[in-house]
Amino acid sequence: MNHIEIMKQSFEKTINGKLVNHHFLFNINGLKVGICNYGARITHYLVPCGKELIDVVLGFDDLESYINADELYYGVTVGRFANRIADAKFTLDGLEYLLEANNGSNCLHGGGNGFHTSVWNVVEVYQQSIVLNLKISDLEDGFPGDLDCTVNFTLNDDNELIIDYKATSSKKTVINLTNHTYFNLNGEGRTDILNHEVQINANQYAPINKACIPNNGLINVEQTPFDFTKTKVIVNDIEEKDQQLVIGKGYDHAYSLNKIGKELSFAASAVGDKSGLKLEVFTTEPAIQFYTGNYLNGSDKGKAGNFYQSRFGFCFETQHFPDSPNQDIFPTTLLNPNEEFRSKTIYKINPI
Repeated sequence: MNHIEIMKQSFEKTINGKLVNHHFLFNINGLKVGICNYGARITHYLVPCGKELIDVVLGFDDLESYINADELYYGVTVGRFANRIADAKFTLDGLEYLLEANNGSNCLHGGGNGFHTSVWNVVEVYQQSIVLNLKISDLEDGFPGDLDCTVNFTLNDDNELIIDYKATSSKKTVINLTNHTYFNLNGEGRTDILNHEVQINANQYAPINKACIPNNGLINVEQTPFDFTKTKVIVNDIEEKDQQLVIGKGYDHAYSLNKIGKELSFAASAVGDKSGLKLEVFTTEPAIQFYTGNYLNGSDKGKAGNFYQSRFGFCFETQHFPDSPNQDIFPTTLLNPNEEFRSKTIYKINPI
């Protein structure tokens, strides 16, 4: 039995009567991506680099480790609403909806029982794609509407991992979906990500208050530590005594992407200083949350047997802006019952 088959078996368990499955996607270039239907998460991302396969995402080789780890959202699909909603509430058509406050006074990533703790239904699985579906009842997580959500992961032969999201709701609701994979392009658990080179296609970002909620619209990144319009090594500015970096304990901010409407366009890139692997991100979303793993705390031992310390991974979370239901300045996250939510994000990794 090969290593991948052993890993697949280590994920097989029933949670609340639903079977957890683990599947690997393969392409002709030798790239392998592990997908688990517990949280619709990316577990492994094995990229050929010279004579070795480098796993470039943080995570674990068995289901129990995900269940028992600190809730840091390793690789998960996040919903119904990614990022933070202030005071765990919002008003829609005159009705106030109360959510779970699981991040101080905020609702973070849909609450403690969001998409990330759900066992998704496996609809279809092939060598290069897998389709997962989740149905959430009206007010089950505090949000209005019976929600039917589908996520399709496709690994093509251009080394693109394409994530297609679709959702419909029986009532007017708000929705914001993303993937929360932590990347380390030098290999998970080997070192921190501070010497990665990063570019973000955004001239503006959303500053936050002490509760990590946007509080001043959008401001220009020019002449601030948040300027990644040209490629820059993360460590260059992350320790600057900028109040925004102090609040976020590093980068944990939403960037407004330079784009027109909902076009699929370049959002960000990163290069591992030791591996030479380059990650490019493309999305239809209006924003990207750049997060430098500031709350990783060394308590979780990863796949290589090393503990994940602070800043051992970074996230490029393509999404709408935090607290959008309460701030009209940002693009709307409304989903009407006669509409279909659609979103696409592409992660592409190749040696430079």
